[in-house]
Amino acid sequence: MRTSSPRPPRHRRRLLTAALLAAGIGLVGSAAPVAAHPGHPPATAGYRLPAPTGPERLGTVALHLVDTTRTDPWVPSQPVREIMVQLWYPAQRTHGHPVSPWLSPGAVPHFAEAFGLPADAVRSTVTHAREGAPVDRARGGRPVVLYSPGLGGDRGTSTALVEELVSHGYVVATIDHTHDASEVEFPDGRVEVGALPEIDDEVIAQVAAVREADTRFVLDQLAVLNAGRNPDAGGRRLPTGLRGALDLDRVGMFGHSLGGSTAAATMHDDRRIKAGVNLDGTLVGDSATAGSDRPFLLLSSDHGTEPRDPSWDAFWANHTGYKRELSLTGSAHGSFNDGLLLYPQAAPAIGLPADVLAELVGTLDPKRSLTVQRTYVRAFFDEHLRHGSGRLLRAPHPRYPEMQFVR
Repeated sequence: MRTSSPRPPRHRRRLLTAALLAAGIGLVGSAAPVAAHPGHPPATAGYRLPAPTGPERLGTVALHLVDTTRTDPWVPSQPVREIMVQLWYPAQRTHGHPVSPWLSPGAVPHFAEAFGLPADAVRSTVTHAREGAPVDRARGGRPVVLYSPGLGGDRGTSTALVEELVSHGYVVATIDHTHDASEVEFPDGRVEVGALPEIDDEVIAQVAAVREADTRFVLDQLAVLNAGRNPDAGGRRLPTGLRGALDLDRVGMFGHSLGGSTAAATMHDDRRIKAGVNLDGTLVGDSATAGSDRPFLLLSSDHGTEPRDPSWDAFWANHTGYKRELSLTGSAHGSFNDGLLLYPQAAPAIGLPADVLAELVGTLDPKRSLTVQRTYVRAFFDEHLRHGSGRLLRAPHPRYPEMQFVR
């Protein structure tokens, strides 16, 4: 299940799945910002994300970044391009720092209404990271990984995978592509919601170009941050220890759905990215299918008897660097973000039938699916950003029979 633009019926079903699970198109689309308002105290328990397995404590900080060289492509009345980025990092200590929510409070009402999820449950869902905790500098500069969500997705939609990488020593920057994302809350209280026009191939191509520009801008701002300056538009206080905490000679990127295409395209056009992962995304545009000379992993859902994605074959033929294609048995397109975990927990309350749930997130047990994904994504980045052994990616492993080696 991997597509990003309307095609024949099978592909339209894939797009609908991506939209439902990644806060996507068709369900939201107003260009006007909605006012954020303080949430009521949670009345129900939040959804649970499995704890990361690594030894590192987790810290996080939100960055408001403004690109003054671009107007907003989706709302031209906005004279600059504003995005939010969440920086996740190994923390020295976390005591006394607040737990970071899965979704910023002002964004919850719009998100919950769009997807029929109980607002209290979404509001109560938390991460394993602490806001503003000091950075652990014991090991010097850490390798950096960027994350781009699927079409319409928020920056937090793959938190379970992100936290796993951070717990094993990576710094991860997750990107909100404003007005493509379902909703983005800014520090002044604005919540900017999705503003894409009706989706067709031309719009998707434009979305892909905007996402790549966002990503390259984020890379520029990470260099500013690493030099000891504050790129936050409001000059908000940063965690101590960020200066020099990023090893920007070891940068990787991964993304889900259109975010995977964003990773491939940006990697082709920007040599700062040394390794990339596409989680079940059709590759959009010449840059994405052209490949590169650096390592890239393609990880697909279980597409059964469906035809192969021709964009993956084009990429495979053009890519000259290390490449590997895997497929996760029993998975669906929505298995590769936090919908894998949230929707099974929400199903009884929202009346989601078992067959629909299986179509959305697959038949493989969610915790097992996440375990396998975490293992292989981290193994890939360990090999190519940390010179790890790479043994897991050489051949099928009896401990992970669900992971099929395609080529």
